[in-house]
Amino acid sequence: MAQPTLAPARPEAPVPTRDGRRTAAPWRRRTLSARTLLVTAVAWLLAAVFLAPYAEMIITALRPADELRDATYLPSSLEWSNFIDVWRESHLGDNLRVTLLVAGGSTLLVLLVAIPAAYYTARMKFRGRKLFLLLVLVTQMFQPTSLLVGLYREFYQLDMLNSVWTLILCNAAFNLAFAIWILTAYFSSIPEALEESAMIDGLSRGGALLRITLPLAMPGVVTAMIFTFIAAWNEFVMGLTLSTIPENQPLTVGINSFIGNYTVQWNYLFAGSVIAIVPVVILFALIERKVVSGLTAGSVK
Repeated sequence: MAQPTLAPARPEAPVPTRDGRRTAAPWRRRTLSARTLLVTAVAWLLAAVFLAPYAEMIITALRPADELRDATYLPSSLEWSNFIDVWRESHLGDNLRVTLLVAGGSTLLVLLVAIPAAYYTARMKFRGRKLFLLLVLVTQMFQPTSLLVGLYREFYQLDMLNSVWTLILCNAAFNLAFAIWILTAYFSSIPEALEESAMIDGLSRGGALLRITLPLAMPGVVTAMIFTFIAAWNEFVMGLTLSTIPENQPLTVGINSFIGNYTVQWNYLFAGSVIAIVPVVILFALIERKVVSGLTAGSVK
């Protein structure tokens, strides 16, 4: 008589919990390897190293004035009034307004010029295209400090010193090349057949750009936008040279006013620094994913 064959054992079903959810079966639970634990520990260590200066900045901003030279790491009390005093007793509010106008205006101007320039460079195979891209890359090698004398004389003759428009034009000019380079790579990674199909359906070249290509290239646009904004936000040399009135200076120059010839107001200096980095940190945290995808544009087609 033939022996009955035994059916293979079925895996254990997920176990229901009190809240109605089902947990994975015990046989599916993954154990952390030593390599995973090591990589995680190194990642947390690197994060702590990079975040330590910011922690020190916040602690010093909240330290009382009579404890600035104490050896203790934590102050005895937190002086939140330092932020109020630095806002009232200086032109930090005006400096923040100027920085917002300069960063926002230069970013908008860069996008208005870089998007059509990058699109034309990516789609039209004109003679001298590689030379044009090389010249765009070469302009990134010029430092603003090497051109300050010429810029100062030019804007002095145009009677445009101590003007927000002057800082907008300068920041846009020095960040335009990077935006064109990034957007050219991203537009090149988008199939041209999508635009051809849209133009067969009746759209013009500009309509295809606005309705088809530009939405697909939005991660690259966001990358160019955030890098231009941060570069204009952190700019110091041109703001110090081209703006001499305290109310018309950007935030980076206004914070520098707390450094005197003989004394440094460390609590106010770090309080102003905290105010300066908060908007950029929030902006970068909101669009960090699109920035990463925009940086990798063109690497794989």
